[in-house]
Amino acid sequence: MKTIGMIGGMSWESTVSYYQAINQGVKRELGGLHSAKIVLNSVDFAEIERLQHNGDWEQTATILSDAARSVEAGGADLFIICTNTMHKVADKVQQAVKIPLLHIADATGEQLVADGIKTVGLLGTRFTMEQDFYKQRLSEHFAIQTLIPEAEQRELVHRVIYDELCLGVINEQSKRVFLAIIDSLFERGATAVILGCTEIALLVGQADTSVKLYDTTAIHAQAAVNKAL
Repeated sequence: MKTIGMIGGMSWESTVSYYQAINQGVKRELGGLHSAKIVLNSVDFAEIERLQHNGDWEQTATILSDAARSVEAGGADLFIICTNTMHKVADKVQQAVKIPLLHIADATGEQLVADGIKTVGLLGTRFTMEQDFYKQRLSEHFAIQTLIPEAEQRELVHRVIYDELCLGVINEQSKRVFLAIIDSLFERGATAVILGCTEIALLVGQADTSVKLYDTTAIHAQAAVNKAL
């Protein structure tokens, strides 16, 4: 079994989900008392969030590169960044180490292709929805068209992620809003919707809607398990 490096803490709420999913995946495959070999570096999200909203992505890349070097030094054979948004600087972080990064958009794209999905809705932070680093990767690597919510809806999604979900707050009204946005993406032509922020699955799940959902946390965690085994 290979050792998985995890760069977490963005937020720690979703890092818990990653840790649980990876260990459950290893146990499911190997049985008994088996658990995953993990090296975790958990950053201070307050620092990252401030830099994100100030547009200082270079400094976020420096912080995550230092974290990547630490998990490599700790014995990791591969690593994951446990957040969608920070894959904006994934290429720079990868350059800091020799071990391979498992990119969250690649893991998601591979699953979408396997399921025959060609047009997908994307929920996430404003950075993930509006900037090209995620959508363009899906388009160029997997020929998948991405639809995003309308401007006002994007602001609502972004606010709920940072002001509620990253703080562990689960609000029923916010859940209804997210489900309405998912329905609107489906009505515009998306045959499925990516939960493109690792906290969103804390709020909505497949049992809440008939629209096919792709939980990036679960998909990314399973990709790490597959690679480790």
